Amino acid sequence: MSGATRLAVCAVLATAGAATAMVPLVDGASWLADAVLLLAVQSAVGALARRAPLPRTAAVALQALTALLLLTVVFVRDRAVAGLLPGPRAFTGFAELLRQGADDIARYAIPAPATPGIELMLVGGVLLVGLAVDALAVTLRHAAPAGLPLLALYSIGAGLTRSGADWLWFLAAAAGYLLLLLAEGRDRLARWGRVFGGGTGGAASAAPARTGRRIGVLALGVALALPVALPAIDGGLLAPRDRGREGHGEGGTISAVNPVVSLRDSLNQPENREVLRYRTSLDAPRDLYLRIVALDHFDGRTWRPSERRITDVPERLPAPAGLSPEVATDRYTLSVAASDTYAQTYLPLPFPAESVRADGRWRYEPEGRSLVGDHGQTTRGLRYRVTGLLPRPTAAQLARAPEPPEALRREYTEVPSSLPEVVARRAREVTAGAATAYERAVRLQDWFAVNGGFQYDTEVRSGGDDDAVASFLEDKRGFCVHFSFAMAAMARTLGIPARVAVGFTPGSPRGDGTMSVGSKDAHAWPELYFEGAGWTRFEPTPSRGAPPEYTVRRDPAGAGADDPAAPVPDRPSGPRPAPSRGDAPGPVPGGPGSAGLPADGSSSSGPGAVVWSAAAGALLVLLLAAAPLWRVRVRARRLGGGRGPADPVARTLAAWRELTDSAWDHGIAPERARTPRGTVERISAAAALDSSAAAAAGRVATAVERALYAPEPPASGDLAGDVALVRAGLRASAGWPARLRAVLAPRSVAGAVPWLRRRR
Repeated sequence: MSGATRLAVCAVLATAGAATAMVPLVDGASWLADAVLLLAVQSAVGALARRAPLPRTAAVALQALTALLLLTVVFVRDRAVAGLLPGPRAFTGFAELLRQGADDIARYAIPAPATPGIELMLVGGVLLVGLAVDALAVTLRHAAPAGLPLLALYSIGAGLTRSGADWLWFLAAAAGYLLLLLAEGRDRLARWGRVFGGGTGGAASAAPARTGRRIGVLALGVALALPVALPAIDGGLLAPRDRGREGHGEGGTISAVNPVVSLRDSLNQPENREVLRYRTSLDAPRDLYLRIVALDHFDGRTWRPSERRITDVPERLPAPAGLSPEVATDRYTLSVAASDTYAQTYLPLPFPAESVRADGRWRYEPEGRSLVGDHGQTTRGLRYRVTGLLPRPTAAQLARAPEPPEALRREYTEVPSSLPEVVARRAREVTAGAATAYERAVRLQDWFAVNGGFQYDTEVRSGGDDDAVASFLEDKRGFCVHFSFAMAAMARTLGIPARVAVGFTPGSPRGDGTMSVGSKDAHAWPELYFEGAGWTRFEPTPSRGAPPEYTVRRDPAGAGADDPAAPVPDRPSGPRPAPSRGDAPGPVPGGPGSAGLPADGSSSSGPGAVVWSAAAGALLVLLLAAAPLWRVRVRARRLGGGRGPADPVARTLAAWRELTDSAWDHGIAPERARTPRGTVERISAAAALDSSAAAAAGRVATAVERALYAPEPPASGDLAGDVALVRAGLRASAGWPARLRAVLAPRSVAGAVPWLRRRR
């Protein structure tokens, strides 16, 4: 093997060794095999080009062109000219994949799934580094500077990874670089001719090579041992394994590499694992939300925290921005103990806190009033004490709030041009007629939480494209991330400064006087700025958290005494269940407007009342008669074979909806939080289905899981027959009154209300 060929092979091995540090970042290592294969092809093209009488730059250019062709074939073949040559459509495809990859990096915690965008970034990055290493070490014959691109590649993985195999990746990268240096030294020595020494033959010629290897091993050993011998070095590859680690420890931890993804994962955990326990001097901590981080940068797709300057934690935190002495506040103390399995780099704090006493290395971010761990500091097993303020602004004070400072208003009302126009238009429609920014904010909140027809569902993914907010406003299904993101974005389009906070609701009381905060208390909510009250919490998510007092309906006397112009949103105080569709506030029994007397106290009898009563009765009879007919028609459309949905996935989901609706008709209401398998187990147990019906229900659930999660869903079988077996089992286990009601007054007709609204 010639010296140049040996150098080229060692350059490939060195690049592959440095690239192994990226393996823990992604779920699966198949991308590394692809990258090494393409890297070998790129290196072979360079070796052939260097044998021809071509300039050095021509060899590097040929390798770069080869890398571009390889990436085109692998990632955007369908957009390439003749499936090989990159054209304008291919470059557009590369741009789209890179954009998707950037979104995926921001969305997923480590290890992220190997999406096409992330794979393009990884494989393309390895080829680019490999090209630089080959050009420096082989084409220019300077192996030492080739360590810079190798170090850059290794540092990306080592800087983001916190795994027990860090030392393996370091050894692989160091061994590859050392091998490259040894190959270059041997090649440089061979160009001097025969080596003369004290001996003869092969032993004499091999002595310099052995000396070089010994020097390399010694240098590597010194590099590994020196950090251990220097106590002033705090960190690095040989830092203690439990320092700065997220995701380590017995039972696992709740990590926050990405606060939004961490929040969704926490809500979908099968058990409500305790993360914090605290004791407070407040009598009723219903408004004591524990805030982790504020997301104030909105790019049209998602919300992220801005890069802010951090300082040392002061003895007493600065006064909250915008909070006036005229607003009443409650001062309280809070003693918090974090679980040993909760490793969070941000310290959960009430907002606004006045002072914080916490051991460890913490830094203060003034704009969001957050504390972030430094040098790997986390909340694992931490005990800390907080003194805080609980502002209690009134509706009248918020309604009279003056304009915010111009700099703050400009920063926190910025929306990207890519935000669909429907978001601003819907915000204007919902708040039409509102006289103040506060009234517009309350109308937005109640539209999401009460009267907009939205449903809470943690299975919906948090969007990552320009239409994410618009899609949520159309689908009206999501969890707290969707509600808070959408309300904050709509508030900004109305000129109201807004951001999103991520943290925990107050938790649940325990018998010893403490409050327990679990993983399922993870939450996100919008904060809107009102001069005089500062950053103010709102609660648009139905069935989650507690609505602030200043957005709750008051008694007419109290509201009028406070401010007749203040809005009186129609919502109960305190934690609320999921809103029912079509509920409306009725008149006070026995009062004006009730069934007994009209508002003016005159008699309610007359021809008009009789006509309206008859019309209402006729309409009720018509609806009762239409319900069973509509139900039969829906069932036929869902299970109609060739007349049903053409797409296999849609056909499977239609059969599943028919199964759950049939159970609903027989008195088993749906629970959307359950998985298909859990739903079938509940239906089988509640209805005491026989073995054949239970097996049929299980087959439908399995088909649904395959349709939702399999890369290519297989044939689902006779789902209509399975649903028929389940319906027969439901009828057999129900009494004759239940069977009669299931036919004449099916409960699942209530599910048509959201469908009709979407159609309208």
